[in-house]
Amino acid sequence: MSGAGGAAVAPASSAQPAQEEGMTWWYRWLCRLSGVLGAVSCAISGLFNCITIHPLNIAAGVWMIMNASVLLLCEAPFCCQFMEFANAVAAKADRLRSWQKAVFYCGMAVVPIVISLTLTTLLGNAIAFATGVLYGLSALGKRGDAISYARIQQQRQQVDEEKLTDALEGEL
Repeated sequence: MSGAGGAAVAPASSAQPAQEEGMTWWYRWLCRLSGVLGAVSCAISGLFNCITIHPLNIAAGVWMIMNASVLLLCEAPFCCQFMEFANAVAAKADRLRSWQKAVFYCGMAVVPIVISLTLTTLLGNAIAFATGVLYGLSALGKRGDAISYARIQQQRQQVDEEKLTDALEGEL
């Protein structure tokens, strides 16, 4: 029963940081879907990577399976209902800023590639890395177009020129 109560509290607290950062609902769901797909691809590729006699490939495969479990815990805790701590981990992960999630997910995805650079590790970690990139892009936020940026720069330059001419007239 305590797990169901914790599940009801987690979504209310998880929506707050994402809305503070300006993430729309569809982008938040895109990031979560990418995380789940990244977990599935890491798990499958990790299993294939473990079917070998090379120890570095086995280590990379085990790391990829760990990545899959962490991604599922953070992005889709309902997939891990049999673990009592899943909702607590998901709530802590939801309190992280987007740039922190980006660094964490990209870092987790790069480690198996560093351990064993094979096609299986590259393709298996591509979606998990893409999840980190999506969170990184959301941390950057909305940016204006070049025309509005140029207009703002021109206004600042005009203000600076007016201040300079006022200062020069005051000295004369």
